[in-house]
Amino acid sequence: MYKIVCADFLAPDIKRFEIEAPLIAKKRKAGQFIVLRLTEKGERIPLTIVDSDPQNGTITLIVQGIGKSTRHFLTMEAGDSILDLVGPLGKASDIEYFGTVVVVGGGVGTAVAFPTAKALKEAGNKTISIVGARNKELIILEKELEEICDICYITTDDGSYGIKGFVTQKLQSLIDAGEKIDFVLAIGPIPMMKAIADLTEAYGIHTVVSLNPIMVDGIGMCGGCRAEVGGKTVFVCVDGPEFDGHKVDFVSLMNRNRSYVEEEQTAKADHDCRLEQEIDEFSEKA
Repeated sequence: MYKIVCADFLAPDIKRFEIEAPLIAKKRKAGQFIVLRLTEKGERIPLTIVDSDPQNGTITLIVQGIGKSTRHFLTMEAGDSILDLVGPLGKASDIEYFGTVVVVGGGVGTAVAFPTAKALKEAGNKTISIVGARNKELIILEKELEEICDICYITTDDGSYGIKGFVTQKLQSLIDAGEKIDFVLAIGPIPMMKAIADLTEAYGIHTVVSLNPIMVDGIGMCGGCRAEVGGKTVFVCVDGPEFDGHKVDFVSLMNRNRSYVEEEQTAKADHDCRLEQEIDEFSEKA
């Protein structure tokens, strides 16, 4: 059992957890993830390790309530325990000195990008972050990114906060202004990552994306996380999760991720109403 020591909402349907996992806290590197189960009958949930505190033996996870299992997770509080948790899994991010790097996070993808942005800055890179969301309410980790990045830009689709528009538009404006960009990391919804990769390919900017296919065991045995990269089949859990964005077949990735939409919607309809109450309380405080 893994005890939750801290739990707080960052936005509606997005919650941050600190969990006791001392061995993982000591070993994990930027870009790696864990797989957990909340209960005996629960599905396995892969989540990026956002941060860790080796001294206190805790890891930080940020969870968005999308399906039944993640929405159940959001109802858990400090003092509750997770049944099992395995990690760190996957390959660590390729951290080196590139020069000027731009880290683009869309929605909860910002949480996935955060540890790599931090590591890139520690490697001596000039680090620019672009964080995008549908509206102000869904922006996360702004303060944390401002602390580790040289510049942090915020975009919202509706213009309720920061710059009105999409992350691609802000990246294009940086290129148009003459910013010499050596490396781009883009993490978020698949259409966003595809749009970023299409943009940077035209300028020859090395771009890495973090893929999020359906995943079961996390160790390359089930084959559920297959993706097409550079014309070859890869298993994201062991070959990634980060890949060259210019080589990813995003269309096949989107199609695979839609495989169980109907079943997920059916399960989600039976979610615990306690979560709705907690979200309402968070919105009242915000």
